[in-house]
Amino acid sequence: MLLSPSMSSLSKYFAEYRRLWKLATLAIGLGLLIVGSFVYTAPDWDIPISIIMAGFTYLTAGWSMHVMVERRWRDWPLMLFLTWWCVDGCYALYWWLVDPEALALMRDVNWPASLLLYWACGLVWFWNGTLREFLSTIKTALRQ
Repeated sequence: MLLSPSMSSLSKYFAEYRRLWKLATLAIGLGLLIVGSFVYTAPDWDIPISIIMAGFTYLTAGWSMHVMVERRWRDWPLMLFLTWWCVDGCYALYWWLVDPEALALMRDVNWPASLLLYWACGLVWFWNGTLREFLSTIKTALRQ
């Protein structure tokens, strides 16, 4: 869908970013990341990288999960690149510019945690639709 979408599917795709429940979960997650940057004394955890990584993850994780689940093999190269960018690429670029020592010290331990968070976010944002539709679908599935 992302590589050769029609205008109709593009508007549906971008409508997902405006869903209140998705924006609320992004805000909650970003809030937790920002609080974590104050609570934990990791040299590579600050507010800007929290915002950068959360923002890119919000834009790509749901789509990436769809590519995997729906076996859209043609989209795998882009999905793998975007996953790498969100999990390690933007992190490495940011810390290479800000503090290369922090990058050298923390990169090996950051990417596994970031990858797990990326996949978790992909699962949370996988549903395309309203929260009401999601709950209705679950309710119907449980009745069967």
